[in-house]
Amino acid sequence: MHTRTLALFDLDETLLAGDSDYEWGQFLVDEGVLDRSVYEARNKEFYERYRAGTLDLQEFLDFQLKPLSWFSREKLDAWHRGFMATRILPIIRPGARALLDRHRDDVRVIITATNRFVTEPIAQALGVTNLVATELEALDGRYTGRPRGTPCFREGKVQRLGEWLAERGERLADYEQSWFYSDSMNDAPLLSLVTNPVAVHPDDRLRARAEQAGWPVISLD
Repeated sequence: MHTRTLALFDLDETLLAGDSDYEWGQFLVDEGVLDRSVYEARNKEFYERYRAGTLDLQEFLDFQLKPLSWFSREKLDAWHRGFMATRILPIIRPGARALLDRHRDDVRVIITATNRFVTEPIAQALGVTNLVATELEALDGRYTGRPRGTPCFREGKVQRLGEWLAERGERLADYEQSWFYSDSMNDAPLLSLVTNPVAVHPDDRLRARAEQAGWPVISLD
């Protein structure tokens, strides 16, 4: 009989060789939607703070989500199609699909701090139907530029996974095996809860933690 297994995958810098949030901002700059002189340096600054573990999440969300409130969903979706083709498909790690396929008989979930607008088409392209992401507030069919509920970041990622499982009438403990693949020390709270934490192209802090704890460290390149 197949063991009940939950397989969780971080997205940015894990299945992707890049950060979809950062790439979305850069895509809008390149399209002329956002002012390069204002936006590019701040986008890079927030990304470096995230990698260093010093990100002020509310400040970042105010910055990153605001442009979504300026345009219609139709316009945003049209841009996103170009974004997928030019920015995302080229940075899917070579081993990402094989890793996902290894868990094809398990319950697979992409769990990411990046918002659902940016990540849902990426999850679909990777063939993963379950997505836990930072949710966006919308009013009359337009994004407000604010998150909805708890952002899916650090301890919030644990909370959001618990909420997602509860909607299914489940708990993490109901799974005999649970895997979580991530690159970032920001994900340490969730990595420490699963039965099989795996560091994928880890940042320096996560690499040190993985080596200390005996967690596997893998490459998807």
